[in-house]
Amino acid sequence: MNTTTELAVNLLDAKSLIASAGTIGLLAIIFAETGLLIGFFLPGDSLLILGGVAASSAAAKAFGPGVQMPIAVLLIAAPICAVAGAQLGHLIGAKVGGRLFDKPESKIFKREYVQKAEEYFEKFGPEKAVVMARFIPIVRTFLNPVAGTLEMPARKFFVWNVVGGVLWTESMLSIGYFFGDSMAPVIDKYLIPAMALIILLSISPILVEVVRERRKKKAGGVAVAGAGTESDEALQAGGRHRRG
Repeated sequence: MNTTTELAVNLLDAKSLIASAGTIGLLAIIFAETGLLIGFFLPGDSLLILGGVAASSAAAKAFGPGVQMPIAVLLIAAPICAVAGAQLGHLIGAKVGGRLFDKPESKIFKREYVQKAEEYFEKFGPEKAVVMARFIPIVRTFLNPVAGTLEMPARKFFVWNVVGGVLWTESMLSIGYFFGDSMAPVIDKYLIPAMALIILLSISPILVEVVRERRKKKAGGVAVAGAGTESDEALQAGGRHRRG
């Protein structure tokens, strides 16, 4: 396998990244995934969880000798990198978002992303949208520039960006750090199912809102139909009364 292929594989393999890139590499990838629009494919969630494992007493068991990350540095620097990256994404969207997402031939930066995000903002509110997007891969990369394109004020975005960035990084790191001993022997086998569960839990508020919205529409439709039936009955009764 040549060097280029190895690099491509390592970029998509969180365990390889932890073992080869170290603390600085992890922090750089967290910044790139949330700030550089081409970083949407990077494994942010699993990287943070494995970073927590690498900072725990189970580091050697999970990654081999010589791999040990400082938990204090991760807990401070990871949220800073996540927040800084997202803020850069917002700035890019505010400055060039209109041109960026208005290219019909683009396979990545599509106008429909802006339209969907706008609906997402209207349904949940921009604050909730920014926080929840942190826990959804790919969405957390594109929502930041879209928020800038939709002219969400930078100061308001910053406040909720900090809330989401801290919740995301600290929760993922804590899962790895506190459950490192039990995770170490089965990381390769159970990491992907665990990430799927985390994503499902993350989007559960969205699913609840969607179900609630559908119930409201259904209830509204029944009420309108009932009102229509009552109106028809009243007209028929009135007609019979006049004929009598």
